Amino acid sequence: MTVYLVGAGPGDPGLMTARSLELIAAADVIVYDRLIPPGALAGARPDATLVYVGKEGGGPSMAQSEIERLLVAHGATGASVVRLKGGDPFVFGRGGEEAEALRLAGIEFEVVPGVSAGIAAPAFAGIPVTHRETASAVALVTGHEDPTKPESALDWRALAAFPGTLVVYMGVRQLSGICARLLEGGRSPEQPAAVIERGTLPEQRVLAGRLATIAADAEAAGVRAPAVAVFGEVAALREQLQWVEQRPLAGLKVAVTRARAQASGIAARLEQLGAAVVQAPVIRIEPLPGPAPDLARYDLVCLTSPNGVEALFARLAAAGLDARALAGARVAAIGPGTARALSARGITADIVPDRFVAEGLVEALAAVPVTRALVARAAQAREVLPEALRARGAEVDVVALYETVVEPLSESQLSAVAAADYLTFTSSSTVSNFLKAAGGVGHAGGPRLVSIGPVTSATLRANGLEPDVEALRHDVDGLIDALVADARRGAA
Repeated sequence: MTVYLVGAGPGDPGLMTARSLELIAAADVIVYDRLIPPGALAGARPDATLVYVGKEGGGPSMAQSEIERLLVAHGATGASVVRLKGGDPFVFGRGGEEAEALRLAGIEFEVVPGVSAGIAAPAFAGIPVTHRETASAVALVTGHEDPTKPESALDWRALAAFPGTLVVYMGVRQLSGICARLLEGGRSPEQPAAVIERGTLPEQRVLAGRLATIAADAEAAGVRAPAVAVFGEVAALREQLQWVEQRPLAGLKVAVTRARAQASGIAARLEQLGAAVVQAPVIRIEPLPGPAPDLARYDLVCLTSPNGVEALFARLAAAGLDARALAGARVAAIGPGTARALSARGITADIVPDRFVAEGLVEALAAVPVTRALVARAAQAREVLPEALRARGAEVDVVALYETVVEPLSESQLSAVAAADYLTFTSSSTVSNFLKAAGGVGHAGGPRLVSIGPVTSATLRANGLEPDVEALRHDVDGLIDALVADARRGAA
């Protein structure tokens, strides 16, 4: 087998390559660093061996020789081994040393490049490292050389005279000395400079200034690693090219209480809008055992959530059935999210109400003839829809396909939620279970409470809490739209 030296990119999970994700999913062993993107290992096999070898400047770390020994040992077993590194393995990632060790041991390896922080972090700060008019070259420089070297391999006088942009990695602790050497080498004190902390991540912080003072400014601002520094005329372009800060939720923290399996979609949307997402799932979706319902008996089948769609089709598949089982019935979906889940299974919903609550579905079904109906839903649900259909004379069966189970929150999760700007609730069960996990929530001075709709809002009020934001459209898209609108009002 092969050892893969894989670059995971600068931090934003969206910048990981397709090849890196493919190899992570197939690996027997993953040897990974500290600065890999959040969720980078989410696609690993449950039975994969995960080995943490993260390094932190000034703190305890595994010796490079030991990392190389691990790679050789795992590679020699014939396992598929991924060595996962932040950035690019061959750009200040010591991937060259690891490749040498593997070649010496006769073990095959493959290099999978990643997006380097020296290019990506400035780009996310609105700084192009090259520019046709101001910088025709860029030099990537380490600010932290091997401490065992008898002397620096860097000629700072020559770098000061370099006719282009300098990007310095891992130089926060040495920033004052680096700036002094560049000034001694002849760079102008007024030359634009910038320091980018946690580039490409939602917590990205950019400090722009000039060469003479950027080190003192960074120290006063408490800039910490990981960070890169940029020196050159291109740093001045940030003023007109910054774009991350223009996103509507930039600089805001949003806590998501939805079940982990469903939270990834809303989290991705929020991150695209600039938010730092706090994952605080307080429920878990558990399918309930049971046979597939005989759908041929019904002229109306009502699905009340995407989870219900997934659970129904799981039961159908277990019985050797598929979407054709719904051929004889009208299909009603409580909202567009449920309709999309049906569409992914090859079913176009016949009825989707304008209001995405049970009352809205009752109204939408008012003119639809119904003799026998099936309501497929969660075990814990309101009786509005079944009772309304029965009141019309229809025979109604209710099948509970899944239940929501309380997911406990850690102290660190609760602390992160308390520090968030917004706390989102997508159902009554997320409200109830969050309050159980948190022992209540103090609203004054805490995060603004965002409700997906009137039913969830009623649960908040029943617990003495007034929602600050309620979605006009009672689905995830509506919740995000309402949150963005509220954030814009706050920024105005």
